[in-house]
Amino acid sequence: MTKQTSLETITIEGMAYGGDGFGRSADGKMLFVPHTAPGDTITCEPLEEHARWAKAALVDVLEPASERTTPRCPHYGECGGCHYQHLTYPAQLAIKTDIVRSQLRRIGNIPEPPVLAAIPSSTPWHTRNQLQFHQDAEGRLGYHRTGSNQVLPVETCLLPQDVIAELWPRLELDPLPGVKRIAIRADSDENAMIVFHSRTPADVEMHMDAPASVAWVSSRGTQILGGEDRLRYRVRERDFLVSPASFFQANSNMIETLVAQVFSLLNLQPGETLFDLYAGVGLFSAFAAEAGAIVVAVESSPAAAEDFALNLDEFDTVSLYQANTALALSEIPGRADAVVLDPPRAGMSREARQALINLSPPRMVYISCDTATFARDARRLIEAGYALRSVQPLDLFPQTFHIEQISYWEKSEG
Repeated sequence: MTKQTSLETITIEGMAYGGDGFGRSADGKMLFVPHTAPGDTITCEPLEEHARWAKAALVDVLEPASERTTPRCPHYGECGGCHYQHLTYPAQLAIKTDIVRSQLRRIGNIPEPPVLAAIPSSTPWHTRNQLQFHQDAEGRLGYHRTGSNQVLPVETCLLPQDVIAELWPRLELDPLPGVKRIAIRADSDENAMIVFHSRTPADVEMHMDAPASVAWVSSRGTQILGGEDRLRYRVRERDFLVSPASFFQANSNMIETLVAQVFSLLNLQPGETLFDLYAGVGLFSAFAAEAGAIVVAVESSPAAAEDFALNLDEFDTVSLYQANTALALSEIPGRADAVVLDPPRAGMSREARQALINLSPPRMVYISCDTATFARDARRLIEAGYALRSVQPLDLFPQTFHIEQISYWEKSEG
């Protein structure tokens, strides 16, 4: 890998997963350049040279694409938290739809993937019910700089809901050795929680004059340093308790849309058995049980499993296995009429994927937040005899390259 100092003039041909635009240099090498748009003519400086491609930095936009717009955030371009603020929102949706399709072609080996147009977020700004910060050497909160692990202190952010946007600038923290990140979360009643994720248990003094609960999460469990031990999220008039170490969808305004899409595809009938894999705090299991299904849920996180038990305590048709998915599927008796799975960004492990194939459910809904790992798993499922009927992108993360995908699968006859 060498460093190049000469400038290149290229036209951006498309967008890659990860936020970079790409175009070809005069010698045919592919250049990947952040903060560009399809149709831009730019000058850029190659920074990381490889045999067939290079990462490059944007120097100047000579002819802007029609989809360009002025970023709202003063930190944009330097901060790595957003990737698409320079694009109009319709252009962001079109790009995300195209990336889902191209990843399924390239990685999934699906010539004509059945990808629908992305469903937009209800608003492209102030959507997040949680943010993840890092500290710089002085203790200030910030995000990683673009393409770096260096922390950029930020004074404003247009991603979170108002309650978080008002809270985090008020925090004054000393540098906290061992703290990996600091999350600020807010629930449906605008109750806030500050969560310190650390390598070691808490050994700090906290003086809070802000209306927020405080939790400390380490490998030894969760310590509540002040306030409530859980937040409460309301979806379809049902409350879900979520503890500091548990995952919950970050765009509260779109969770009902996500649930509606999933259950429209599942078409569950009373008495059918649904396996809910990577079940989290029970979001899908609760509505499946409400619909009269028999639910078998699998969740490996002790914190999420405890929340699940609280959230679904009223149902006697729900079984929860606290174990990793591959192990649980090898031990659970019986069959599934349908499966819903929402794995982490890494997708399914090889063992979990094979255990799912061995279970052989006739229909599945696979939810993914990573187009590359989803495309990899899609290829393996197709090789195992499943047909991909539809993929619905859902924009839970405006202004970023991240996108949720809801896919529907049926076991091929024969």
